[in-house]
Amino acid sequence: MARAKTETAYMLWTLGFLGFCGLHRFYTGQVVLGLVYLCTFGLFGFGQLIDLVLVPGMVKTRNEQLRRRYLAEWGDEGLVMPVPIERNLVAAQSIPQTQNDSMQQLLRAAHANGGRLSKAQVALHTGLSTDRVEALVREALRCGYADITNDPDSGAVRYVFDV
Repeated sequence: MARAKTETAYMLWTLGFLGFCGLHRFYTGQVVLGLVYLCTFGLFGFGQLIDLVLVPGMVKTRNEQLRRRYLAEWGDEGLVMPVPIERNLVAAQSIPQTQNDSMQQLLRAAHANGGRLSKAQVALHTGLSTDRVEALVREALRCGYADITNDPDSGAVRYVFDV
């Protein structure tokens, strides 16, 4: 999920000085107002000036919309990815473990990393195969041990544990 960034919205806002008003509205998902701004030169400049203050709120609202849409794609089977992911990874060899042992390893790894982990970090700390990591993270989400979020800088998926 790509997050909207305030800096990008402000850069698009500044293009209003060149006559391209409302691009920041398109960026934050407000297509109709973007068209209105584009056709009226930012509501004759007044709307464009008012938006100077409103841009952070627009970005926050857009990110909340994206997060809700992203979480709505979750089902009982886990995340349904719109783009297929090729997995040409070799599964790590590990000693067979019970679900509880694996979950304890996951929680210890989360605790050691300040409560935030990616799937790659889970695999690194637990030594489990990609499929087992996927199942383990899904189980942690189902049990309420973790919540899903995105890294504010890269937008990458992170799992947040309350440990």
